[in-house]
Amino acid sequence: MDNPAQNAGSAPVRVAKFNISDAPLSKLYPEKTIELGDVIDRRSGGTISIGYARYKSGEANDWKVTYDEALVITKGNFTVVYDGQDYTAALGEVIYLKKDTTIFYRANTDVELVYVTYPHWRP
Repeated sequence: MDNPAQNAGSAPVRVAKFNISDAPLSKLYPEKTIELGDVIDRRSGGTISIGYARYKSGEANDWKVTYDEALVITKGNFTVVYDGQDYTAALGEVIYLKKDTTIFYRANTDVELVYVTYPHWRP
């Protein structure tokens, strides 16, 4: 299936189904094995972004969330550290992050996840 998020100028997306192979994954940092790719973004005509992330076991990064976000774990075991507390989720579990929160992401195993943000996380 064509990725609606990459079809700028096309009609707004009404219904779509995705899997991780639809996401144009690219490295978030050149020196780390952390990949992200949006399947729905502002070009899709909606108010949320949806994408996939893949972290290699042991990879970690700091982040400031400037949007509300839900992380749905689809493979592995993933931890978000906030204010000294670990929030760890496994397959099928969700971590919620509130806008304007500074956190630390950590992959405890090889991880794949779906992220949903409101509003869009990329300008």
